[in-house]
Amino acid sequence: MAITSALVLFAVIWFMLFLMALPIGMRSQEQDGEVVPGTPASAPVNPDIGRKVLWVTAITLLLWIPLVWFITSGILSIRDIDFYNRMGPPK
Repeated sequence: MAITSALVLFAVIWFMLFLMALPIGMRSQEQDGEVVPGTPASAPVNPDIGRKVLWVTAITLLLWIPLVWFITSGILSIRDIDFYNRMGPPK
């Protein structure tokens, strides 16, 4: 696995988790009872993005490190999952 593909894997996992974490614990202005004029009632009161970024980064590292190890270890190769023998016999 090249460094570029490892970084892309990290970014994909990070953004997926970040988009999942955004709505967690979110309170809208309507729920809080104080809608600021000029904003929609569904706008968040305090999105707390910094804390979510730190948590998402930590969880991403916990998922990414074993995944990179598994991919680079060679335990499972593409030939192992070639059920229809489209790659031909092993060389």
